[in-house]
Amino acid sequence: MYRRWLCLLSALSAAGWAQDSDMHHMHHLNRAGMYLMNMSSGTSMNPYSWQMPMRMTEAGNWSLMFMGQAFVIDTQQSGAQGGDKLYSANWFMAAGEHALGDGSIMFTAMLSLDPATITNRSYPLLFQTGETAHGRPLVDAQHPHDFLMALSAQYAYRAGRDTMLQAYYAPVGDPALGPVAFPHRASAFELPQATLGHHWQDSTHISANVATVAVRHKWLRLEASGFHGAEPDENRWNIDWGGMDSYSGRMSVAPTQNWMAQFSAGRLSHPERQEAGDVVRTTASVAYTRGGWSSTIIWGRNHQTAGKRDLNSYLGETLLSLGKRNSVTGRIEVVDKDELAIPGQYRIRAYTAGYTRDVGSFRLIQTGIGANVTAYAIPDALQPHYGAHPWGVNVYVRARLR
Repeated sequence: MYRRWLCLLSALSAAGWAQDSDMHHMHHLNRAGMYLMNMSSGTSMNPYSWQMPMRMTEAGNWSLMFMGQAFVIDTQQSGAQGGDKLYSANWFMAAGEHALGDGSIMFTAMLSLDPATITNRSYPLLFQTGETAHGRPLVDAQHPHDFLMALSAQYAYRAGRDTMLQAYYAPVGDPALGPVAFPHRASAFELPQATLGHHWQDSTHISANVATVAVRHKWLRLEASGFHGAEPDENRWNIDWGGMDSYSGRMSVAPTQNWMAQFSAGRLSHPERQEAGDVVRTTASVAYTRGGWSSTIIWGRNHQTAGKRDLNSYLGETLLSLGKRNSVTGRIEVVDKDELAIPGQYRIRAYTAGYTRDVGSFRLIQTGIGANVTAYAIPDALQPHYGAHPWGVNVYVRARLR
């Protein structure tokens, strides 16, 4: 039953080409409901052809969706700036959809136990920066996600054969800014660690007081958002509420079911709590999925209004399934960093390769083991502190809802 639902969901939602006569096969999911079920983080979307790992069922007139993924990771990193740690990165999402007139309404909640499973408020990640731990800016470390990653309600209305209107509100959610956030991106599904360009590309995926309106016509979608721009504080169990002081807009293009491209820009009001000024963020990305292969290219730029500086990030990422049990991953990043322990602005290059082997399925859970290795290329000025050839290794066990 579930496999049939997933196949139908992928086929019928692909770029909006489904016919109304096909809706009878999906029980309570109308055209607007299928559109909503394709949301990944906030209102961002992977390519329509990507079949999200999920469980679907019904409760009365409600269509329910459940997704979840957890990694238990052992990290080893080189040099005096590197660290070693055993921790877990994880998230779980539930959504309920109900037809309402010519549209559909959907409620979504996403939770993470990172605040409990990532001790000491961070995990080691060479050259990573952003947010704080114990009152100090994080350097060479990644912060955990908040317990409440998302809580949202949205409504989609079919205004014509090829036109969809959408309204979204989230006390905690993702505004129309950037690509799909890395925990939910098709090309990053077997990479447990964050990207070095996270705070240049998709860090707003846990924002407070988010409101978004959108219109999709055929292959083009336009969105506008207002939200609270400050990043979460160190209390990962609460909601970091604030006024709607920031804004963004995004244009997405899906010429076929295999492609999804976006361009977005926004102004974040004082996002870093220990730094003055606002950030103007601009991003562009292209994602491709066909069968078991998903790839993404991302560019993100932060313009710091206080220092009048531009910092860029570039990412190329791919995930290829080989048969039913084997996956290989790759990630290349180039990021400008100005918050490292050594003052100055530096361009960091990171090259990651990994492998995951599915080892068994237990009713609703699919398990796997894997590892990835990252090698860094850094300027000469950083080598006395990080070594000439810094590296990091992650070995992990992965479990996800099938």
